[in-house]
Amino acid sequence: MKLLIVESPAKAKTISKYLDGKYTVKASVGHIRDLPKSNKKAIDIGDNFKPSYEISKGKESVVSELASLAKKADEVILATDPDREGEAIAWHIAEAIKLKNPNRIVFHEITKEAVTEAMNHPRKIDQDLRKAQEARRVLDRLVGYDLSGLIWKKLRYGLSAGRVQSPALRIVMEREREIRAFIPENYWVITADVQTDKKEKMTLTCEEEPKTQDDADKILWHAKKESWSVASVKETETKRSARAPFITSTLQQTASNRLGFAPSRTMGIAQKLYEAGHITYMRTDSTNLSKIAQDEILSVVEKKFGKEFVSPKSFATKSKNAQEAHEAIRPTHASTFRAGSTPEQERLYKLIWERTVASQMSDANILKTKITAKVGAEVTPPFSIVGSRILFPGWLLADPEGRGEDVEVPKVSAGDKLKLLNIDALGKQTEPPGRYSEAGLIKELEKRGIGRPSTYASIIKTLNDRGYTTKNGKSLQPTDTGEAVSSFLENNFADYISDSFTAEMEESLDDIADGKKQYEKILKDFYGPFLKMVKSKDKLDKITNLGDAPAEFKCPKCGKDMVIKLGRTGKFMSCSDFPECLGARTIDGSELEGPKDTGEACPDCKDGKLMERDGKFGRFIACSNYPKCKHIKKDAELERQNSTGILCPLCKVGMMTERRGRFGIFFSCSNYPKCKNAIKTKPTGNICPYVKDDGEKCGALMMEGTKTIPERCSNRLCPNHNPHKLPGATPKKKSA
Repeated sequence: MKLLIVESPAKAKTISKYLDGKYTVKASVGHIRDLPKSNKKAIDIGDNFKPSYEISKGKESVVSELASLAKKADEVILATDPDREGEAIAWHIAEAIKLKNPNRIVFHEITKEAVTEAMNHPRKIDQDLRKAQEARRVLDRLVGYDLSGLIWKKLRYGLSAGRVQSPALRIVMEREREIRAFIPENYWVITADVQTDKKEKMTLTCEEEPKTQDDADKILWHAKKESWSVASVKETETKRSARAPFITSTLQQTASNRLGFAPSRTMGIAQKLYEAGHITYMRTDSTNLSKIAQDEILSVVEKKFGKEFVSPKSFATKSKNAQEAHEAIRPTHASTFRAGSTPEQERLYKLIWERTVASQMSDANILKTKITAKVGAEVTPPFSIVGSRILFPGWLLADPEGRGEDVEVPKVSAGDKLKLLNIDALGKQTEPPGRYSEAGLIKELEKRGIGRPSTYASIIKTLNDRGYTTKNGKSLQPTDTGEAVSSFLENNFADYISDSFTAEMEESLDDIADGKKQYEKILKDFYGPFLKMVKSKDKLDKITNLGDAPAEFKCPKCGKDMVIKLGRTGKFMSCSDFPECLGARTIDGSELEGPKDTGEACPDCKDGKLMERDGKFGRFIACSNYPKCKHIKKDAELERQNSTGILCPLCKVGMMTERRGRFGIFFSCSNYPKCKNAIKTKPTGNICPYVKDDGEKCGALMMEGTKTIPERCSNRLCPNHNPHKLPGATPKKKSA
C-alpha cells in the first residue's frame, strides 16, 4: 500500500481521482499540532526559543489513523499546500506519526497533469520554509502573550494585542483621527441639463465651485438668462491595458468591491474552488503565468473573441519577495467558462476567469471626450462634461466591469447651440478622507509591507472578532475598545507597531525561508529588547480613566464631576468618586443604571462589596473587586424562577436549572460548581433505561428530542443518545 497525505478531505477526494487507485489518499484536516495555550509550556526561551508542540484537541483519532496507515505503507508522500504553512503542516505530520525522511510533493493546481508531474519530482521537507513558519508562529505568540498580559493589567481584562494585528489597528485609528480633525468647508455644485439640436441630452457641471450662496445665485441668474453653446470639444484617443492576473490581495479587494465578499469569505470560497481542481493555489503574491497556461488562454481568446484580440503579456510582480516559480490565481483550464458547486463559487470563478483571460488580450482603444459649454459671452465660469466612447473594446470584452462607470457623450462640434432644460445648485461640504473598507485596508497593508498573502484575511477577521473594529456599511470603524487599545500601544510601544519595524520583521522571516538568516538569531535579537520594554511598562499606573468627562455632565447621584471609563460595551461616564458613588451615564449623557450595592460584604476577599449587575446573560451578583476577586453570589429567586423542578441525577441535591451561556440556552445543576452536570436540551424528567452489557444502567437524564425521536439520552456515549444506534433499531437513511 502507498499513502498520500493532504490537508482537506475535499482535496483528498479530488486527488484520489487522478491516481488510479495506486495510492490511499487521506487528509490531516488542517493542522494536527499546535503550541499549548500556556506560554510557559509552549516555548523554551532559554533553549534557543525551542517550541513544544502538542496534538490539537480533537485530532487524536486523525493522528492515530495516519500513524496506523503509515506503518503498513510501502511509501508515504506528503502533499500539503505549496506555501510555508503547508510545509509546516507536512513537518508536523511527519513528526507526529514518526516518519523518517518522508517524500514531499507540491503542486499549484489540482489537475491530473499537475499531480502526475509533482509525483515524478518528489523532494524532502524544506526545513528553511518550515523554520520561517515556526518563527512567525513563535513571534506572534511571544508578542501576543506579553503585550496582551500587560494590557490586561493596565487597561482591561480580556483584551489582546498582536504583532501584525496591532499595526493594522493603528492604521485604522490614524485614519479615524484624520476624520475627527477635519474641518469641513461649504461649496456649491451647479449642474445643468442641456439638449443639442439633435435632441440628445447631457448633464454639464460648472467648472468652478462657488463658496457662497450669493455667488451660486449669480451664476444661476446668468445661466437662465443667457444663451448656451458649445465652446470646445477636445477628443483624445487613449489605450487602456488589461490588469495583471489576480494575486491574493487583488482578489480579495476586487471580490469585496464587485461581489461584496469579506476577505475571509473570499478565501474560504477560493479554497473550495482550489480543492475541487477549478483554480490554482489562492495564496500567492506572484502575477506569473506558466507557458502552458498562457498558451491555453491565448487559444481561448482567439476562439472566443477573434485573432485581433490576442496579445500575450507578462506582468512585473510588485512584491519584491514574490516567488516567480509560483503562479497567479487562475483557472486550471481556461476553456472551462463556468465552475463551482454553489452560486457564490460560480461568481468568484467567473471573476477569476474574466481577469485571467483579459490579461492576455489586446488593449482597449477609448476616445476620451471633454465638451465645454459657455453661457452667453462667457459671463459665467464654463460648464463641461467628460465622457468616452469605445473605439476598440479589446480586453473589455472579457471583463466588461473593468471599464468602470464611463459616461457616453453625444457627438457635437464647437459653436453648436444648446438648449437649457434645467439648472440646479446643490450646497455641499468638503468631506474628510473615507474610512478604510476591508479591500482598502488590505491594499494599504500590502503597500506598507505589513503581513503576507496568507495573513490579510485573518488580520481583518481578528480585528472584527476582537471587537476592535466594526463594519459600518463597507467601512471599518474603530470601536471605543479598539481606540483605547491602539492609543495604549501607540503611547508605549510605538516602535514595535510601526510600519518600518513590522515590514522589516516580515523581511527577516522571508530571509529565514530563503536560508539567509537563522531562526534563533532573529528571535533572540528581537525578544531581548522587547521583553525589557514590556517589563519597564509594568510600572505604569493602571489606566482606569480615559480622561475627564465634559464639564456639563455631572454625576446623577451626587453631582460631582465625572470621568470617562472603558466598559465591555464601550466608553461610559462614571462618577469620579467611584466606588463610593455608583453614578454613571452613557457616553452621550443619558443616565445609566449602574451596579446596585446589596449592602453585603464579599465573603471571599472581605474588602469588596457585593454588587447587583446586569450581564449579557442576565442579572447576577458579584464582587466589586472583579477581576481580582471572582466571587459570584447565587440569586435564589432567579434560580427558583428558572428551575425545571427536576432533581439532578448526578448529585441528587440540586435542581436542573435553565441558564444562558455564550452558545445559547442550556440546563445545568443548581448545585454548581460542586456538581457540574449540564445538558444542552431541556430534561424530560425521565431516566435513561438503557442497560449496558455488564448489566449496569446508564442512569442519565432523558432530554427533549425531535418530532421523530420525542426524547433521547443526554449522555453522548449512550446508544440511546441516538436511538437509531440501539441494537435492533432501523438504521437512519442517508439523504440523497
